[in-house]
Amino acid sequence: MPDDVLALDQGTTSSRALLFDHEAVIRGAAQREFTQSYPRPGWVEHDPDEIWSSQAGVVSEALAAADRSARDVAAIGITNQRETTIVWDRATLRPIAPAIVWQDRRTAGEVDRLAASDGVHDLVRSRSGLVMDAYFSASKLAWLLDNVEGARARAERGDLAFGTVDTWLVARLTRGEVHVTDVSNACRTMLFDIHRLEWDDDLLALWNVPRALLPEVRGSSEIYGHVADGLPLAGTPIAGIAGDQQAATFGQACFTPGQAKSTYGTGCFLVMNTGDTPVASENRLLTTIAWKRPDELRYALEGSIFMAGAVVQWLRDGLGLIRRSEDVEALATSVPDTGGVYLVPAFTGLGAPHWDPYARGTIVGMTRGTTGAHIARAALEAIAFQVVDVLQAMQRDAGLDLEEVRVDGGASRNDHLMQFQADVLGVSVVRPAVTETTALGAAFLAGLAVGVWSSADEVASMWREGRRFEPTMRGDERDALLAGWGRALGRATQWVTP
Repeated sequence: MPDDVLALDQGTTSSRALLFDHEAVIRGAAQREFTQSYPRPGWVEHDPDEIWSSQAGVVSEALAAADRSARDVAAIGITNQRETTIVWDRATLRPIAPAIVWQDRRTAGEVDRLAASDGVHDLVRSRSGLVMDAYFSASKLAWLLDNVEGARARAERGDLAFGTVDTWLVARLTRGEVHVTDVSNACRTMLFDIHRLEWDDDLLALWNVPRALLPEVRGSSEIYGHVADGLPLAGTPIAGIAGDQQAATFGQACFTPGQAKSTYGTGCFLVMNTGDTPVASENRLLTTIAWKRPDELRYALEGSIFMAGAVVQWLRDGLGLIRRSEDVEALATSVPDTGGVYLVPAFTGLGAPHWDPYARGTIVGMTRGTTGAHIARAALEAIAFQVVDVLQAMQRDAGLDLEEVRVDGGASRNDHLMQFQADVLGVSVVRPAVTETTALGAAFLAGLAVGVWSSADEVASMWREGRRFEPTMRGDERDALLAGWGRALGRATQWVTP
């Protein structure tokens, strides 16, 4: 039996494929960025066909880089940007409209309208574990049904299929034979009961979503189907699915309740394992499903930050301060501090624990001496400040003080950011030897399903510490910085009139 596992890591700005061997070593990898579309202020869209073509394209490149062929791949695991919403024709696999991306805020007004109804907040919170926000899939799906001509009638006839990106990729890989998602993605739609593990009739009615649209919900580590004939890797089992943050939590081997990780991708997401019991947040965090395997169901608390690596992309593409994203560290460290500048990257509103869709990006504290370097440094510090907000809320909900946070994602390779993160958190920040933990988690889930790895204990034994960042900042300095951040947040919130 082959023992390589291919992870398809479909993210917000790029599609990637990584081939892992039995020792969890990356043997080949490939990546393609794809188009980001902003047709109106607050709108963010992707082309579903470009998502598919870019993801399919990197598969062959990753195999070639590893000098492997299809017969060397035991299974495929999929991890994906969550909440992004796609609707397509079941017969033709043609999308009916662009994908509405998780960052999109077009439905904020409708969410507010529904939230004003008696009992809606409690219904959504108690069933789905989520807060009422345009971030999640339900309002995006309702918008598509109401704004694409003929969509609702076609959906009610059963002609259309809805899915998050994992569902879309499986449909394309199997040429429409399999319409499935896993619990970690289903629980991000605001249509799923995280206790009974099924689509909820009351939530479907709230958003007027026909049940005929919905995929079958399965576990995160099982065989869902096989790649169709005529495609690369034809016949290979698709055996693992998890939303990107849940996959990263699994890849970080956060298997014990109380363990937490922070992923620095396009957004930044903190997830804490809470075991087999969902913890209801009193601090505006999300109660979510971490993963489901044949022998276990795990829940988590999550704090979702909308802008992290995307801030660095904005410095590159929007302001032209850097040519490459990796250049930001050198620019930021060319000055000793921000010169009193704070940047609040609320370009698409604020996520946890604020949940303000009407906040907007703000820079405060500038003087005539402010340079691009000060803004770049403030941008990196803003990522860390947002993590502090979430972690403090998480510790209050969980009733414990964390000793360390495991980190991953592209920006975790920025040493300056990680040291500053440890300083303002006041706890150790631990970067693993392999920072590609999102893809690794998807690979582990798929490999466990087909026997490449025998148990979670075997998986945990492969996690290795790369570098540990210890806090060195004085407490009074930390308090002053956080107080300044709080004042800057106050300038950014509720900027747009609802």
